Amino acid sequence: MKNRAWALVLLGLIGLATAPAYGQGGGEGRPAVQLEQNYPNPFNPETTIPFTLSPELWDGGQRPVVSLRIFNVLAQVVAVPVLQGTGEPLEGMELTWNGTGSYAAYWDGKVRGTDREAASGVYVYQITVNGFRDTKRMTVIK
Repeated sequence: MKNRAWALVLLGLIGLATAPAYGQGGGEGRPAVQLEQNYPNPFNPETTIPFTLSPELWDGGQRPVVSLRIFNVLAQVVAVPVLQGTGEPLEGMELTWNGTGSYAAYWDGKVRGTDREAASGVYVYQITVNGFRDTKRMTVIK
């Protein structure tokens, strides 16, 4: 029964991977938050995760609050990538406008808080920005 519950949670996260995050601030049907496919996985433990934020997210003088997490198939948080260029974890981070809205996160392939490399398998990564979400999946192969 417990395994079935976890499978349903995972399917829910994967199901979100195909739905773009539309919401206020996207304008003209554009996603407010757009998460791109990671690269160069699956054979490299280190990966880059690009994402784009709509310029309208900065309207009103507020900076968007961004969180990016990587989950395993049991829906457990495996890692929190860092923002490239700053090295700060993308967990509740307020981003400043960089002129393009395009950013990149970096994951070193290690399990959060340890020096262990993540196991081979399927992972789900999810970005949350001011309540908007986008989700993708990645495969890690050693």
